[in-house]
Amino acid sequence: MENFPRLVFDEAHSEAWSLSPETARTINPVNPADASYGLAAQELVRRGYDVHAHTGGPLTGDVLRPGDVLVIAHPAERGAERVTGSGSPRFSPEELDLVEAFVRGGGGLVVLGECDQDKYGNNLHELLGRFGIAIVSTTVQEGARRHQNVATWVLADIGATVGQGVLAGVAEVCFYRSGVLSLDGAPGAQVLAATSATADPAGQPLAAAVQAGLGRVVAFADSDLFGDDSIEELDHRTLWTNVVTWAAGAATRQDALAATAVSAAADAVELDDHWLALKDAVTRLRPLQSKDGSIDAGTHDLAAARRLVDDITREIAALAPRFPHDADYLEAVQVDFRRWADEGFGTPDFLDSLVLFRPDQHRVDGLQHLVVFPMYTQNGNLDRNVEALVINVVWPQWLAELEQTYDNPMFLPVNFVDFTPGYDTNSAVLFPETVAVREVPKFHWGAIFCDREAARFRRISTAAAQTLGLQLPPDAERLVHHQGLAQSAFAMWDLIHDRTHSHGDLPFDPFMIKQRMPFWMYALEELRCDLTTFREAVRLEEQGLPHAKLAQYAIVLDRLFRFPITGDRVRNYDGLGGQLLFAYLHRHDVLRWTDNRLSLDWKRLPQAVIDLGLEVEALYREGIDRSRVAHWLASYELVSRYVPTHPSSTWAKGTVALPLDGPPKHLTDAVLPDEFPLNVFYEALRKKLADVIADTSGITA
Repeated sequence: MENFPRLVFDEAHSEAWSLSPETARTINPVNPADASYGLAAQELVRRGYDVHAHTGGPLTGDVLRPGDVLVIAHPAERGAERVTGSGSPRFSPEELDLVEAFVRGGGGLVVLGECDQDKYGNNLHELLGRFGIAIVSTTVQEGARRHQNVATWVLADIGATVGQGVLAGVAEVCFYRSGVLSLDGAPGAQVLAATSATADPAGQPLAAAVQAGLGRVVAFADSDLFGDDSIEELDHRTLWTNVVTWAAGAATRQDALAATAVSAAADAVELDDHWLALKDAVTRLRPLQSKDGSIDAGTHDLAAARRLVDDITREIAALAPRFPHDADYLEAVQVDFRRWADEGFGTPDFLDSLVLFRPDQHRVDGLQHLVVFPMYTQNGNLDRNVEALVINVVWPQWLAELEQTYDNPMFLPVNFVDFTPGYDTNSAVLFPETVAVREVPKFHWGAIFCDREAARFRRISTAAAQTLGLQLPPDAERLVHHQGLAQSAFAMWDLIHDRTHSHGDLPFDPFMIKQRMPFWMYALEELRCDLTTFREAVRLEEQGLPHAKLAQYAIVLDRLFRFPITGDRVRNYDGLGGQLLFAYLHRHDVLRWTDNRLSLDWKRLPQAVIDLGLEVEALYREGIDRSRVAHWLASYELVSRYVPTHPSSTWAKGTVALPLDGPPKHLTDAVLPDEFPLNVFYEALRKKLADVIADTSGITA
């Protein structure tokens, strides 16, 4: 479940707007764009929304229950306005009660009124009054801040949090023949837009947002700004998607309803007695193993170890019918276990079974695999202990289609179902090269646990935003609250990032991690892949892929918050990549740390991230013409241009201080363990989030 919201657009109460082109032409044959919210709906669909028009009959529980947001746009009596003509513009007492209960129970409501509100014969005052809001019947006149010099086309003063939160990316908005709002009954309301000091009436709300119980309400005193003939003006499109997404809430009503009913199916593998017995046997065998996976006969009872291996093979055999696609592997791994025991528990060799485990040949969404190997876990347990885990493949249709463009046949996004202690760590990958084998085979797959990545990202990003006072855009807020959305974002991120290592202008072997280089070279390579993914995500967003914007947020927030403060400070190349992104954005005034609050210029952010990527790509392209050492020096110069070096750095002193006449090893030896220390911002953040980061070890959805 990916958690995109469902919107219900009411057209059954004589509204002046419709999602249907045919209805819009009926309402206004000469200018149907002045009666259509079709473009507004299309924009939401591009962002993953499920949009439905309610075209007949009263609002009922069956109408609202599947929805997350209800939009009511300018109901009016026939004769007072051009309207759909369907139903009455007045909501019945039962409907008013139902809508209020819908909102207070976690639903969203967006209401759009008009100028001279009282003449339209609706009862929006009764509906909005339940949330402390009223639309004042007037028509605003503007003396100075007018759009295209029309006195009733009012350029609004944006709220105090301009560019942040629900107003992220919004700087200029026009209200066309608008009334104003009274918020006397809603003291906690956030004014999103107001008339200017030169307007009549001056300084009055034009749009406002209010929390109501578990739900959210947004009211506008004008409905024209999101019609087809106006939504492309100024920042209207961004404001529309922001307010609807904000109203949908950080958690959908469907999530809240489903959460109470979530439980594993009775036949789920994680509840199977054979799985529980396998997990227990593996857990008891692991402490007997040495670092290389062997079992020392002088220290441990090999007969006891043999009994545990017998238990393991018996339970694998019992579970095998659940995994017919892995039949050959599961048969072979039993043989490998028995041979290991028969040969006296020396260094394990599971090559024969490893080459038969081919999950890359079964990329089917929801398909499960049973995996049992002696292996180390990257960023987890460095000993080659036996591990057992059940994984779930994540391969929705949209991702399968995306992989046709970003071909990556080895890529396997997965979720945890259950696991043994080696994965109760920070490890978020399952790679074949971690398995104990006698020789290195050709590798065909690499699995990444997008559920752990997503859960870790959500926990740390939420804590960082709260600690730093960062107001996230509504779609970013939803991302950090929704495991399904975050998993999709990471699956897309990982797919494109992974293949980028072998694409582009590469002044070195793409498998450079096996080579000895200054650690900033690894930092730049990992960052290059992330920045490339970000740029592709911007392009994919323009093409209408709803997950693309979420991937952009995930890359920026994870890079800024988790990477720099996770792990130790010894050649922390992932941390350095995050430090470089922070410093670049700060240098270009896209990121601001003022009054102990962090803010981002969300409107300029995408281009700034792309620009940093272009700088790194230029470095790589020019590096093809340089010697290896010259490329190291140029790379150091780029990083140190933005991230200050350690005061005692030899590299910072330049070529006069470096041993350039010796082997490259001497240059890498001259690199300090923490060549680019954390700045004061990150030093403070690391202390404040230390417990949060520690708690993410072993986290899953």
